[in-house]
Amino acid sequence: GQVNPPAVLCRAHLAWCHAELGTFPEGRALGEEGLRIAEAVASPVSVMYASWGVGLLALRQGDLPRALPLLERALDICRDADLPNYVPRVAPALGAAYTLCGRIGDAIPLLERGMEQATALERVDLQAFCRLALGEAQLLAGHLEEAQALAECALAHAHEHQERGNQAYALRLLGDIAALRDPPDLDQATAHYQRALALADKLGMRPLRAHCHSGLGTLYVKTAQREQARAELS
Repeated sequence: GQVNPPAVLCRAHLAWCHAELGTFPEGRALGEEGLRIAEAVASPVSVMYASWGVGLLALRQGDLPRALPLLERALDICRDADLPNYVPRVAPALGAAYTLCGRIGDAIPLLERGMEQATALERVDLQAFCRLALGEAQLLAGHLEEAQALAECALAHAHEHQERGNQAYALRLLGDIAALRDPPDLDQATAHYQRALALADKLGMRPLRAHCHSGLGTLYVKTAQREQARAELS
């Protein structure tokens, strides 16, 4: 009898958990099962939430052709069914997908709206998520100082609220920013990547761990440290 049945809510969150662990087949099976339940119930909130869960998993796996229509569907339902309180949950994932597609002009306004609404609604649980996605977009746009401020704010927020996964993401983003400075800040980038790696290892976040190794390897390539680069990139 609930607007968003627990059967759907739990499966969407389980899909997210599996996405962060890199156990994609298990997450996809649960997420798609939740989506089938949601469509049978025909509740806009449940269909939106299930679409977000499956879309987020596809995003973490890098399957953008699968992620984009699901996440856009979720955002459309927020608008059409007048569910503004859910925008701060959907916007970071869809904005991150737009960023990976190079659609920065679509990503930044959406992510700014999501961050503003998360703050206005006092959604403590979503604020770091919004700032991290916006920081990634600003970094790709070449706005390093804006990205730096967002990453530092996300890290402080995540530390205050014991969001260790978001701490790891924020440290990885700070490593990317330091690596892209001209010239690269080698010490800062290395330190941030290694701290992010340590947290990702502890939490079993294999996709994030792989991104950290990739960042370190790319940094070592730039600085002609070939053996270190080969070890990280392998």
